[in-house]
Amino acid sequence: MPLDFAAAKNIANVLTEALPYIQQFTGCTIVVKYGGNAMTDEVLKNSFARDIVLMKLVGMNPVVVHGGGPQIGSLLTKLDIQSEFIDGIRVTDSKTMDVVEMVLGGLVNKEIVSLLNKNQGKAIGITGKDGNLIQATKLLKKSSTDDTKMLDMGQVGAIEKINREVLDVLKDSDFIPVIAPIGTDRFGNTYNINADTVAGEIAKVLGAEKLMLLTNIAGVMDKSGTVVTGLTTAQVDEMIADGTIYGGMLPKIECALDAVNNGVRSAHIIDGRVEHSVLLEIFTNTGVGTLISNKKNAAL
Repeated sequence: MPLDFAAAKNIANVLTEALPYIQQFTGCTIVVKYGGNAMTDEVLKNSFARDIVLMKLVGMNPVVVHGGGPQIGSLLTKLDIQSEFIDGIRVTDSKTMDVVEMVLGGLVNKEIVSLLNKNQGKAIGITGKDGNLIQATKLLKKSSTDDTKMLDMGQVGAIEKINREVLDVLKDSDFIPVIAPIGTDRFGNTYNINADTVAGEIAKVLGAEKLMLLTNIAGVMDKSGTVVTGLTTAQVDEMIADGTIYGGMLPKIECALDAVNNGVRSAHIIDGRVEHSVLLEIFTNTGVGTLISNKKNAAL
């Protein structure tokens, strides 16, 4: 069978392009928030797992934080438990919290661990309750219509502290941590916490090289609908002020800004609908999303 030299040359070119990035990021911590289509499509699930295993193999320290909103919603429907959302946040009563913990800490977390292990990785799944990793308090949220009124979101939590000791033990080993965004307070109460927020706080505590947020869109877009990248925090602030960035993208942008303003070198909002999106963003010149940096010139 004749050799396909064109294909072989293409592989060599890809490896050559990736080499300086591998050298630059060896030993660095990269926190990846995993969710959206990448978590429900079988092809995307396997490509994500291979991306994370390869990152670990070439010397990086990936930390995976996952969501699971669709899976939670599906089980709540099957159990005939009604869900209420306020400003995009699921109100979490005790029955809903039981389902959240079952889905995030059990079903979804262990599925991701199995995927990574199946692809020759060494993953270990934990929730924020393990080792008191995520110490939380009840989230107090102001009403969007009345600033004097506080809304009761039930067992929805805000992060009070991240126990870095747990993370250091895992990331400095051969294991890939897979973290479910559930926390507890000092009284042992359990809280459902936004996965983007958890990923951002973990990235800050670890002084991560990168925070990567997988989404169901191509990235941050300008007013003409073109994806923009190489943004500074000042440029992002301007895009928020003039209304270019609005709505559902705002929470992710605010999470990214908070991270890069507090020690994380760069944040990436990437298209999780693209196969191997994590590797493409890290190891290629083009990328598949939006990079935000606190440097004066983020494109560098």
